[in-house]
Amino acid sequence: MGPVDFLVVLFPGNKFSGKIAPELDKLQRNGTIRIIDLVFILRDKNGRSIFTEARNLGGEAGEAFKSFTSNLGDWLSEDDIEDIGEMIPKNSSAAALLFENLWALKFKEAMLDADAQLLTQGRIPGEQVMKVMNERIAQRGT
Repeated sequence: MGPVDFLVVLFPGNKFSGKIAPELDKLQRNGTIRIIDLVFILRDKNGRSIFTEARNLGGEAGEAFKSFTSNLGDWLSEDDIEDIGEMIPKNSSAAALLFENLWALKFKEAMLDADAQLLTQGRIPGEQVMKVMNERIAQRGT
């Protein structure tokens, strides 16, 4: 199996429509990722949290995420979901997504064949990368 990442995408004001689904579908169809769990969490204006699996999501959003529901597992525990729910502001919703990075499988196989071991791994947010790049551009201009 390839490396597994998670994302929690916040939708302030509970404005969730499923507009991100086509891009996720494209990433999955082209073999970049495989979605392994997808949970939707709604926190009402009183702070109560409700969660549902993608397969149980109705309406426009449910239709948008329908293509993902056949291969999902129950990787996120109730404790995981409750912890995520605590992070969500009142009157907001979130999608918690676990995905396997299929693009990394061949590299992983090459590392294993070379008797190499992964020492560490991390992710630098795009915003941070852009900040550093902009600082370097500004330094060159002065």
